[in-house]
Amino acid sequence: MFGIISAVLFFIAFLINAADIATNDAFSSVNVMLLGLTALALHVAGIGNGWGAGRSRRR
Repeated sequence: MFGIISAVLFFIAFLINAADIATNDAFSSVNVMLLGLTALALHVAGIGNGWGAGRSRRR
């Protein structure tokens, strides 16, 4: 899940940078890219991968 979020954020940062869109400081391409890197780091750390193994129901 965080992997998809980071890909979307990287694409938005690319569009802001490539189109040279004037944004305020909160939505600059660097800040959006840093949010993407944060989401990617969470994904690599194993957070947000969905349901875990949980309990085994074997009897």
